[in-house]
Amino acid sequence: MKTSELKDLLEKLGAKFLRHGKSHDIWINPKTGDRTRIWRHAKEVPTGTLNQILKDLGYK
Repeated sequence: MKTSELKDLLEKLGAKFLRHGKSHDIWINPKTGDRTRIWRHAKEVPTGTLNQILKDLGYK
């Protein structure tokens, strides 16, 4: 999955972009307060990383 597709998916699920880090973007699930980091410069997000991001935000 491309990083842009992941960001679209997170917005669709209800996650909100919080801020830019040095090399990562910080996303938050406003309902639970769970946070995760997404590497800003990746073109493709591996399946395992995608699953961990969704788990970190409480969507899986």
